[in-house]
Amino acid sequence: MPLWKHNFRGNALVAAITACTCQGFIVFGYDQGVMSGIIGADNAFGDYFNSPDPNVQGNITALFDIGAVAGAILSYVVGETLGRRRMIMLAGSTLIIGTIILASSTSIAQLIAGRIITGVGMGINCATSPVYLGECCPPKNRGAILSIQGLLAIVGLLIAYWLDYGTSFYDSDFQWRFPLAFQGIFALGLLVQVIGLPESPRWLVLKDRGQEAQAVLSALHDLPEDHPEVQLSLQEIHTAQELASRGGPFSYKELFSGGKLQNWRRTTLTVVIMIMQQFTGANMINYYAPVVYQGTMKISRHTSLILGGCTGVAYLIGSFISLFTTDFHGRRLVLMWSSAGLSMCFIVATILLSFETVGAAYGAAAMIFLFQTFLGIGWHPIAWFYPSEINTTRLRSRAAAITAASNWMTTFVVVKITPIAIANLSWRTFIIFGVLNAAWIPVIYFFFPETKGLSLEDIDHIFEKGGFTGGVFSSKGGRTVVPHQHRQEVGLEIEGKSDGGVVVHVEGNSKDVTAEDV
Repeated sequence: MPLWKHNFRGNALVAAITACTCQGFIVFGYDQGVMSGIIGADNAFGDYFNSPDPNVQGNITALFDIGAVAGAILSYVVGETLGRRRMIMLAGSTLIIGTIILASSTSIAQLIAGRIITGVGMGINCATSPVYLGECCPPKNRGAILSIQGLLAIVGLLIAYWLDYGTSFYDSDFQWRFPLAFQGIFALGLLVQVIGLPESPRWLVLKDRGQEAQAVLSALHDLPEDHPEVQLSLQEIHTAQELASRGGPFSYKELFSGGKLQNWRRTTLTVVIMIMQQFTGANMINYYAPVVYQGTMKISRHTSLILGGCTGVAYLIGSFISLFTTDFHGRRLVLMWSSAGLSMCFIVATILLSFETVGAAYGAAAMIFLFQTFLGIGWHPIAWFYPSEINTTRLRSRAAAITAASNWMTTFVVVKITPIAIANLSWRTFIIFGVLNAAWIPVIYFFFPETKGLSLEDIDHIFEKGGFTGGVFSSKGGRTVVPHQHRQEVGLEIEGKSDGGVVVHVEGNSKDVTAEDV
């Protein structure tokens, strides 16, 4: 018997799973932005906590990320045992506990404790939600569906910015207590929404619960359990699991192994893409937008808060555009264009701020708006879901934990140094991120293969051609040539010969495969 209560099927079920995981990303975005309009030394927050200096402000904000690293590590250790749904429930529960501690804080120590505990919940959430959604949505529009998570994260960021602005007019501790408490609504929504949903079919197969996996696939496809398409999907998952499990039980050294699967390459890409995302300067803006406007551009606190909220709108517009670009243009091209745009924005902003005039400062602010648009189009959504695509089913949840840990550890570094860098370097801080964004373009071009349109099982074979770049240039997305043996094992129909090759069905299409390919 299925272990869930909803009777959703097909698109309705995919939408319900998407809504649940997106709830997790709303609270993710909210947590990224909520401290930016609260923290300070010359407001109600500063009065209550004795005017914390930039170093203490950095600790309050950045120790959230250390908690998130701990949550990601916890996901690595127990995630594969508990499954996707239970881990999301654990994330929601932890977030609620952390929120209660934050909202009732009477000291810096309690505030930091609440930030760390909330961070643990967020680390679990971010290590699990993209995997759960990625394993349940169809390949043809997986990029768009996963990009919705990024879009909703921006919605959370926007809510935080404008709520901070609204409470900034209060001179009491309501100015910071209410925004910190408000995130509990989203955490509760995450916990409630996941209760009635099914487990990931790929995790069920991994745990030898094939009958349940078949029922979930039937519901996702909205087809009878004995339908050929359901059976083929189930068989592909089984076969991929069997091929990955031939070496016996999971061993940590698999993450660094070579061979045809190239797990070491996948692990490296998983870590590197998150480091690259953070050193685009994304969270320098997301965490500290009002501080950046006030500290580097000498704009008033009130105007800086308004600009911070408007910056979030630009971010939202970019994330909306990403729904249409990631599956049409692919991950690689969008990331490269995003990097180029981000670099250009920082370079222009640096030049303008060097004039040290009011007009130039507002021109630089416009560049930050454009920066957020480019960020929303590319680096924000893709960096989060690409690791869940590029890693094999056997390693996916563990790789997602590594993804989250890499993100939060790098975020900690960026968020910790940002107030100090702004205080000492002012607008010159932008030069660092402008150069780094330009450097990411060749890295993406040479080392990141295209994954658009591929089933997760096909992506298992994406590096089989080997070489220095690991077959990056031979992966154009859409479909991949999987070895003949694998196609036979998963039961794909072989129609006959065509110019010395064979014709195989791939997701309802035919493709000529030469003898060299098979």
